[in-house]
Amino acid sequence: QVQLVESGGGLVQAGGSLRLSCAASGRTFSRYAMGWFRQAPGKKREFVAAINWSGGTTVYADSVKGRFTISRDNAKNTVHLQMNSLKPEDTAVYYCAAKALFTSVTLHEYDYWGQGTQVTVSS
Repeated sequence: QVQLVESGGGLVQAGGSLRLSCAASGRTFSRYAMGWFRQAPGKKREFVAAINWSGGTTVYADSVKGRFTISRDNAKNTVHLQMNSLKPEDTAVYYCAAKALFTSVTLHEYDYWGQGTQVTVSS
């Protein structure tokens, strides 16, 4: 079992930056790939970024490539999403998720989810 708690969301102006964090419980964090997804009002939840168990492989949605960076610290059971050059269309609730070992862009492959953190980007 893995419990996930996101933090770091907030209100930022377009062009600004935010750093989201996800703290995971349990001693097997290093066995899980971690992903970030987001859901804007009235839209489906969509993939943002993922990182494999070791941190050696990362995957990004085209819409965030070059602006967002996912990283993890297995010693601290945390995963981060550094978001730069934010745009109003990045406004959404951001969710952290976990699945066994390898990255995936597919929502339903993730077994554990956090409660989400709101990110609002003003124009």
